Amino acid sequence: MLTKPPEKQIRAFYTPEFIRVYQAYGDAIVKDIEKNGTFSPPSFSLTRMTWIKPSFCWMMYRSGWGYKDAKQNNILAIDITHEGFLWCLQHAMLSKQHPNLSAEEFAKLKEHSPVVIQWDPERDIQLNKLDYRSIQIGIKNEAVEKYVNEWIVNITNITSECQHIKALVDKGEIERAKLLLPDEQIYPINQYDYPYLF
Repeated sequence: MLTKPPEKQIRAFYTPEFIRVYQAYGDAIVKDIEKNGTFSPPSFSLTRMTWIKPSFCWMMYRSGWGYKDAKQNNILAIDITHEGFLWCLQHAMLSKQHPNLSAEEFAKLKEHSPVVIQWDPERDIQLNKLDYRSIQIGIKNEAVEKYVNEWIVNITNITSECQHIKALVDKGEIERAKLLLPDEQIYPINQYDYPYLF
């Protein structure tokens, strides 16, 4: 019997060396990555919040499989260190007030937090909304600097692979398409170590 995932649970593709997150960007940023090996100014701003997403299907929903608009026409698989990912969780606050915090406590913590967490409905391969959620991680200030300069292990442009999966979905070959999805597993953390994220 299949058990329903809890409403909030971190799932990702990961190895002992890294955890994979996804972002989608336009051509200018990707050209600079090819040149410099990572995100870099002026195409990429180190002073703006940027969102990283461990869920492949949620990234496909957000970017429309790379077809949504010119600013998201390159889908990137970004492998980052576990240390970096856990640093994000340790320094994060929810985007909405946590019930265990007063409005004043929440505002103060959020103001000084370099990481913001949202839990958005997970999506299936046809981008239908599921009844459990996927983590979205917004990083800013020192977190962006660390992400760009310390945490990234590898960046791969996976746009063509993503659009191949979409083509199979469009033809109704759902099971073939599912075979090409990354193997996302529960990420092994104790949620009680991160009381304001769940």
